[in-house]
Amino acid sequence: MTSLNAISPIDGRYHSKTKALSAYFSEEALIKYRVKVEVEYFIALCKLPLPQLKDVDEAIFPELRALYENFSSQDAQAIKEIENTTNHDVKAVEYFLKEEFEKLGLENSKEFIHFGLTSQDINNTAVPLSLKDAIEETYIPELDEILGKLKSLSKEWKDIPLLARTHGQPASPTRLGKEIEVFTVRLKEQKQLLEACSHAAKFGGATGNYNAHFVAYPEVDWKKFGTGFVENTLSLKHSFPTTQIEHYDHMAAIFDALKRINTILLDLDKDIWTYVSMDYFKQKIKAGEIGSSAMPHKVNPIDFENSEGNLGIANVLFEHLSSKLPVSRLQRDLTDSTVLRNIGVPIGHTIIAFKSTLKGLNKLLLNEEKLNADLEANWAVVAEAIQTILRREGFKNPYETLKGLTRTNEKINKTSIANFIETLEVEPHIKEELKKITPQNYTGI
Repeated sequence: MTSLNAISPIDGRYHSKTKALSAYFSEEALIKYRVKVEVEYFIALCKLPLPQLKDVDEAIFPELRALYENFSSQDAQAIKEIENTTNHDVKAVEYFLKEEFEKLGLENSKEFIHFGLTSQDINNTAVPLSLKDAIEETYIPELDEILGKLKSLSKEWKDIPLLARTHGQPASPTRLGKEIEVFTVRLKEQKQLLEACSHAAKFGGATGNYNAHFVAYPEVDWKKFGTGFVENTLSLKHSFPTTQIEHYDHMAAIFDALKRINTILLDLDKDIWTYVSMDYFKQKIKAGEIGSSAMPHKVNPIDFENSEGNLGIANVLFEHLSSKLPVSRLQRDLTDSTVLRNIGVPIGHTIIAFKSTLKGLNKLLLNEEKLNADLEANWAVVAEAIQTILRREGFKNPYETLKGLTRTNEKINKTSIANFIETLEVEPHIKEELKKITPQNYTGI
C-alpha cells in the first residue's frame, strides 16, 4: 500500500506528519506491546518464584526481553499467520512465544506463558502502556514546541498595543503579547492536568478475581503480586477491583484532557485566523507556493484552517472514546475491543493539527501599522479611563457624561476627546492627566 491508496489521510496525505505514531498504535505495535507484557509477566513469575520456575536462570532474562526489544515486522507477520489458525490475536502471541521459548531451551517452562490470564490482562496492559509511551514520547514534545513558540511570541510582542474586541466591537486596548500569554497559560495548566492522569491497567484473571491463580497457588498473595507487576514492572496504575476488563475511567480522563487542550488550540487558531483577516498579521511567503488557484495576490491562512479541521475531527473521536469505553455490559462485552484499535486516530489528527498550528505561527509577520491605525480610529475606547478618573475625583455622573459623548453617530477622535476634556469642571492637573491617556498607552498592567 502506498499513501495514494490509503483510506485515511493519517496514513496517506499526512503520513509524514504521523508516521512516528506507528510505533504505538499500529497493529504491529499492539502485537509488540502484547509480547512485552507476556514476557515481563513470565519473568515476574520466575522472580516470585513459582515452584516450577525456581530453577529458571536469570541469565536468560535479557534474551527473553530481546523478544520484544528486537521485535521485527517479520515477527509480527509470523504471529498474524498463527492468528489465521487460532482466530484469536492474543492466543497467537502465546503460541509464538512458546516456539521462541523452545529455541531458548525453556520448553519445560512454556506453559507458564499467559498462566492464569485472560486476553484482557494482556490487552488492558498493552494498550494503556502504548498510550502512555505515545503521550510521553511523541505528543508532549509536539505540544511543548507550540508552548515554546507561544512563549517566544508573547515576549516578542509584550509591548505591542492592540485594540481588543468584545462582542466583535472595539473595547479597552490590550497588548498582543498578553493575549498570546493567555493561551500559553491555558495550555500549560491543561498539560499539567493531563500529566496528572493515571494510565491504568486491569490485571487479575478472567473476571478480575485471580480465580485461576488462587486455585493453583492459594498460598501466594496474588493481589500484591499483580499490583507489583503492573505498577513496578510496567509503570502503570493497577485498577482493582475490576470486572474482566479495565473500566477505562482513567483513560477517559486522558481523552477528555486531550480534548480540552485541542479546544484551546482551536480557540487560538480562530483568533489568529481572524487577526490575519483583519490584516494585523501578514504571512511569510515561500518561493513557489500558490495561495489561490484564481487570485494571485492571496496568501490564505491555510495552516490554521487545517489545524482547526483536524482538531474538530480529533475531538469528536475523543468524545466518543471517553463516553463509550467506561460502559460495558455486566462483566464483559467486546465493544471496547474494536474501539480501542482506533485510539491512534484522534491522536494522529491532533499531531497533524499541532504541526499545522506551529507552521502557521512560524509564518506570522506583525503588521504594526494596521494595529496602530485601528487604535487611532477608535479613540472612544479611552472613555472608560476618563470616566474612571472622574469617579475617583468625585465628579457627578461621570459615566453618563461620557456616554453622552461617545454614544453618538459622530466620529470620536483625538481632537474631540481633547475638546471634551477642556469642558470638564475639574482641576487643571486632572485635565492634563486625562490628556495623557491614548488608545496606545491605555493597556493596563
